[in-house]
Amino acid sequence: MGQKIQINASPNDNVWDFSPLASYGQGLAAIDPVSIADILRNGFVYEPHTIYKDVKIAATGFDPSQDMFDNPRFHYLYQPVLASPRPPLDAIHNGKLLETYHSLLCEAVVHTTAGMRAPWLLQSGGKDSTSMAIALADVRPDTTCITYLGGREENEVASARFVAHKLGLRHETLVCDPGRAYDRYLAMLPRMPLLTADFATLSYVDLATEISLRQGDGMIDALGSDQYFGVPLHWPDRVLAMLARSMPVPQSLFNWSMVRRNFKLCVVLATLQMNEFERFFPGSRFSDTEVDALLGRPLASLSRRRVDVFKPDLAVAGSAEAVRRLSLVIGESAHLAKGMYSATATSLRLAYPYADPQFRDWVFKDVPDELLIGQGGMNKVLMRQYIDQHFHNLPYVKTKGCFRFDVRGLARQRFDQVYDFAQQTQALLPGAPRWLETHRDRLGNKYFASKFYLLAMVLPWLYSRVRHASPVDDFHSAEAVAS
Repeated sequence: MGQKIQINASPNDNVWDFSPLASYGQGLAAIDPVSIADILRNGFVYEPHTIYKDVKIAATGFDPSQDMFDNPRFHYLYQPVLASPRPPLDAIHNGKLLETYHSLLCEAVVHTTAGMRAPWLLQSGGKDSTSMAIALADVRPDTTCITYLGGREENEVASARFVAHKLGLRHETLVCDPGRAYDRYLAMLPRMPLLTADFATLSYVDLATEISLRQGDGMIDALGSDQYFGVPLHWPDRVLAMLARSMPVPQSLFNWSMVRRNFKLCVVLATLQMNEFERFFPGSRFSDTEVDALLGRPLASLSRRRVDVFKPDLAVAGSAEAVRRLSLVIGESAHLAKGMYSATATSLRLAYPYADPQFRDWVFKDVPDELLIGQGGMNKVLMRQYIDQHFHNLPYVKTKGCFRFDVRGLARQRFDQVYDFAQQTQALLPGAPRWLETHRDRLGNKYFASKFYLLAMVLPWLYSRVRHASPVDDFHSAEAVAS
């Protein structure tokens, strides 16, 4: 060991290179156990850390010229409190604003997709992907749109297909098969450079594999605009924030019949254990008590301490909306890195046009406040107006869509396989077999199935890196030196 690696992973540069990890040493000594705690608690590793002790990433908010191993400083330049006064609404010609939006987004698409021979847009059916499809129809009409039908909660395939066909773009659909997606993930693991467990990672792996099989050579992802457009808080967000109080909740409560079968009640009890900031991260995750039991040592508190590097920015954020916006930036290692890792593993190019610096800077500095977040907490008003030039009253303008994944189906189809991985990785997570045994009959509840999903992502990735290694003391003493 001893080789320290630092990688620039900011999507704004549209350049990230994980090739230094191709020959990186494997084994228990290489794994950072606090990073495992990060993933179990939040679904991703707190940047600039990674799953490896001696590998750091410089993601958004970190200056890649800094040494990420030596007290790196996080500072996000696109917080509302740092914005200079934007032009008043009545001083801007709306038609000109929409023309500029289209022109800059098209330029961003051209720049980020340069070199792609057969690009595919991950078309979720939401505002971001619809806006992106309009620009693609103008400058990359060779793009194929693909929509993922991940579960029963939302089905935006019909509207996504309508948008694509009206714009003259080819459209395909991929229906979630949890077993197929998981098999594709296991096949991809040897080439997956780092580990994340974002709740859309298996969807992304499924899509990336499908695109590669269909001779595509690039993916276009419409993530990244929330960071500068803003993310208004609605009443469910505010209620969850009020409930997040870092309170100890006896795990025995989840054994009660009326609790373990009720998803919403489980979420409420879990929220009481979280702090307000980490409640902004999506999904049902393991409590600190569970994490320590899974790892067999008290590491959850060290994971919590990794938030300290972000506290200066959080302290001056100025509003709950601004704090939530920072949570999106900080969680970027999950939301965007899943694409970087999957693209690397499948040798696909990857584009994030909304992360283009010129487009981002213009929206942040030159678009009136009322066209970012409007009355009643309406988000992305300018984007809605842009879409409305082509389409009227589409359902996804009212209801946000996303890549869903059938976590309960995964538990039904792959429990025994994940349990085998748990037995083979007990040197890292000695409590995983016990948790799986105890909760096997509860995985029809999405709350517990989401936790199963985290283990299903983490355990085989770790096994692929340490299966030939012998247990070493370095791993078990890691909490003494972890940052």
